[in-house]
Amino acid sequence: MADRVCFLMHLRPELVDEYLEAHRDVWPEMLEALSRHGWRDYSLFLRPEDGLVVGFVETDDFAAAVAGMDAEDVNSRWQARMSRFFVAGARPDQQMERLTRYFHLA
Repeated sequence: MADRVCFLMHLRPELVDEYLEAHRDVWPEMLEALSRHGWRDYSLFLRPEDGLVVGFVETDDFAAAVAGMDAEDVNSRWQARMSRFFVAGARPDQQMERLTRYFHLA
């Protein structure tokens, strides 16, 4: 059974447009690495007025999927590029606030 994960992150609201622009052309190597490490049905949603990002991904094992990406050079470069857009100013992949799933209707 797939692990369905929803998480929150927080953008700096004044950089939302620039952040969206950066995601218009996600590097092909980054997309390939995500797929290779089992990230499926991966979506990011945004509430632009305050920079709230909601992420959703399905994977067989979320901890393994995150660990696999941690070992990827392309991920390190992408996270360094994205960190300035986030409130904490740290790597976005290290500030995901995972939500607890308590209901699902299939």
